[in-house]
Order: sequence, then structure tokens, then C-alpha cells
Amino acid sequence: MTRASMDLAPWLLRARVAALRAGPAACVAAVLCVAGIAAWAWVAPQHAALQRKLAFERAHPATAVPQTLAVAAPPPSADENLAAFYGVLGEKRHTEQYVKVLFGLAGKAGLSLSQGEYKFSYDKASRVTAYQMVLPVKGGYQAIWQFALEALRALPFASLDDIGFRRDTIADTQVEARVRITFYLKDAP
Repeated sequence: MTRASMDLAPWLLRARVAALRAGPAACVAAVLCVAGIAAWAWVAPQHAALQRKLAFERAHPATAVPQTLAVAAPPPSADENLAAFYGVLGEKRHTEQYVKVLFGLAGKAGLSLSQGEYKFSYDKASRVTAYQMVLPVKGGYQAIWQFALEALRALPFASLDDIGFRRDTIADTQVEARVRITFYLKDAP
């Protein structure tokens, strides 16, 4: 044992004996008092600094930062949401142009786009026409993904429903893919 621990031993023994004489309730009370004093010592300087800041702002209102509340815009109504939905849809009369855009994007990406399957469907409840295309595409893997993402950017009313890849051998650089895209269209206003 070191000299410091030997000097501390009698004090620890006295504290232990005093704690046993006082009982558990008094020990808990003493611990809570010490915790309260520590909390007060920590909070008091912060409270004083806040009071000084508030006093300064009251004395010098021109330098105080105005505290404005941001007012949130009210949520759109159902009619506004519906108008926004129909505003994004493509027009049914321009379907051929949209298909030409797809073929143009495929050409830019260096892909060969074969004749695909085309199918119209109409939903009476929403008054929306869905024009679904399944397009066989042949080219590089990255080029096919680039084509699909560019199509979604150029035609915001389109959805990429499915894309499947097939390669005959690992060494093939050309990939065959089946891309299923749907245009959501409205009748002309």
C-alpha cells in the first residue's frame, strides 16, 4: 500500500461506520443533496449568462436578432392536388411523339430497339389512359440503364415498370433486355 492510500483508509472507515449508523434513508438523502448541489453549480452560471443576454437585448433592442416565426403554407386542397396530378400527365394525342422520343433516346445511347408490344388501357374512374410498351433492347448494360433513366427524365409521366436482362455468355458485351414502360396520358383539354 502506498502512503496516500494508508492516510485515506481511516477516513473511508469513518465514512462507512457513519453511513451504517445513519441508515439507508439518510445515505440516499445525502447523495441526493450532493447531486442537487452539483446540478445547481452547473445550471447557475448558464442561467446568469442568459439573464445578462436578455438584459442586454432589453437595453439595446436595435442589436437584438428579431425572432420571426416561419409560417408554413397551408397544405394543398384535394382539388389542387388533383389539378397537379392531371397537369403532369402527357396528352394522348401526342403518343406517337413520345414513342419517337424513346426511340431517339435509345439511338443516342447506342442501343438497337426492336419492334415491341404496345397496349392501351383506360381507367374510367380516373379518366387516365395507360399506354404500356414492352421493348426488346440490345446493347451495353450501362447504356440500357442510361436509356431508361433518360426516358424517365424526358417523359415525367412515364413509369419504368420492369426491366429484365439476359446475356448468353459472360464474355458477351451486348446484353438483351426487355424494358416495360408505361405512359400515363390524359385526353386533350
